Amino acid sequence: MTDVSVASPCRLQINGKSYSADLSPSVTLLDLLRERLDLTGTKKGCDHGQCGACTVLVDGKRVKSCLILAVSIPDAEVTTIEGLAHEGHLHPMQQAFVDQDAFQCGYCTPGQIMSAVALLEEGHVRTREEIREFMSGNLCRCGAYNGIIDAIEQVLTQQQQDRAGEAA
Repeated sequence: MTDVSVASPCRLQINGKSYSADLSPSVTLLDLLRERLDLTGTKKGCDHGQCGACTVLVDGKRVKSCLILAVSIPDAEVTTIEGLAHEGHLHPMQQAFVDQDAFQCGYCTPGQIMSAVALLEEGHVRTREEIREFMSGNLCRCGAYNGIIDAIEQVLTQQQQDRAGEAA
């Protein structure tokens, strides 16, 4: 049995910055982000991996940070909602969520955006139906799903147009 009072080394890159500390092996990535690093954009929803509010990118893949122990991903590259914007400019997905009014209360929005960014990076969606399917792990209590799908489709369409322009 692991003694949770014993600290373990934890080294991560979070939003491009190095982080190193000794942590209890029981500290989740979500709790590290919110409680120790004050990166509160990532939300604690169900704390059971069912709602997706805590979605972040770990080495470019979407994960539910409430299910990951921080010490279990040594040297990982973690991106949170705070790490998407560059030089004062919103990430295209963040801008699309604003353009499409893809939020109501906004609680699920960071997790929705992070999942949507990864979804498009994964490269296997082309239709609204596929977007709905691959976003099904992120829940919205307000029912802003149409706006969320519209926002993702906006960025997907722009990416397709950009690729077509590059190929021409």
